[in-house]
Amino acid sequence: MPVEEYTSIKEVAEKIKNDNNKVTLLYGFNGVGKTRLSMEFKDLINSNRQQENEVDIIYYNAYTEDLFTWDNDLENNSERKIKINLGSAFINLLRESGRENDVSQKFKELTFSKIEPNIDINTGIVTFSLPTGDNQAIENIKISRGEESVFIWTMFYIFIQNIIEILNEEEEDRSTDRYNNLKYIYIDDPVSSLDDNHIMELAYDLKELINSSKNEDLKFVISTHHALFFNTLFN
Repeated sequence: MPVEEYTSIKEVAEKIKNDNNKVTLLYGFNGVGKTRLSMEFKDLINSNRQQENEVDIIYYNAYTEDLFTWDNDLENNSERKIKINLGSAFINLLRESGRENDVSQKFKELTFSKIEPNIDINTGIVTFSLPTGDNQAIENIKISRGEESVFIWTMFYIFIQNIIEILNEEEEDRSTDRYNNLKYIYIDDPVSSLDDNHIMELAYDLKELINSSKNEDLKFVISTHHALFFNTLFN
């Protein structure tokens, strides 16, 4: 089979779109342009959008992670929290789904821990507490970088799980028509700062989520630099 060569990221984006595969899985080293490819692909899909409020593509990449920033309360070292950028369309769509409790439960499953996220999606404030087993808890704890990555991914995961459930319904039975024109879910490297156990758990969950989609028009693009994550999904 001949090797195809591309002279630009735009050509790769067009190749993915034209192939029209249900799932496209991409592997590339850090620095080759995976994040830039996800944005190029997003722009390519949105260029054909018919109406301003249409949702044609939903994506997860480094820009998604940048919507979450820590306030470590350096002055008092007590009110540590994550602030969510409420100006993001992704966060606004997540707020509409109203599934913050599902995010907390999934986070605990993926981290194998009792750490409890406390999410106020209206103010964009997230704190974390650790139950001590005596009806008490250590409040406002600082979680690790890996746990933070899992938390951000979990919010996206629950969000797209909700969308897939909506699109699995007949169009006339859906609770919202906002996602009727959704064509792609693009996921770029959700495994930064994770250990191998978490990576395999995340890959398995993602496989189950994709398999749950009955909508033939919905496509998935997944890119990663991590060989274990790629091989787990590929196999």
